[in-house]
Amino acid sequence: MTHANHSPAPAPDPCPATASRALPTVRPRTADDLDDCVRLLREIHEKDGYPVSWPERPAAWITPPTFLGAWVAELDGRIVGHVGLAGPRPGDGAAVEWSARTGEDVSVCAMVNRLYVAPSARGRDLGALLLAEADTAARGRGLRAVLDVAVHDTAAAALYERLGWQLLAEVEQEWGPHGMVPVRCYASRA
Repeated sequence: MTHANHSPAPAPDPCPATASRALPTVRPRTADDLDDCVRLLREIHEKDGYPVSWPERPAAWITPPTFLGAWVAELDGRIVGHVGLAGPRPGDGAAVEWSARTGEDVSVCAMVNRLYVAPSARGRDLGALLLAEADTAARGRGLRAVLDVAVHDTAAAALYERLGWQLLAEVEQEWGPHGMVPVRCYASRA
């Protein structure tokens, strides 16, 4: 009896779901990305209630008047996350608190905003990747990245603290139709 000389078959991956997991990429957001970013924001609003109030003009909300830049995270060719960077507006709690602590003018701050990740893509550190991109961009402009987050958003606060962002204060801040909302103010690591 003759036996064919075959190499043994490779052992199956014990965790096939991770075998095909593509690496995410982060890149600057383009105008062509806005519709996908709005669709993703709608999904997150319906699942998580962020933003608290659906904006009348969501693409404009994603791109505020003091816009400095925005980035998207992609996974398998689709947008699964977003972060923006904007100059501070009067009354931005994080910029005011950072300025009070450092003696620097609020104009030396960049507000990290509109950070969100698709529910299906969470647990892959995409929030951390997007936040790092915004912080790097702020530093490249000679600015300090700061942000504020609603006190009830404990998952976001935990992310910022895990990444070493400094809690500056908890303050009441004007948030559109909701009036005064308690927020936690953070600054990136020095």
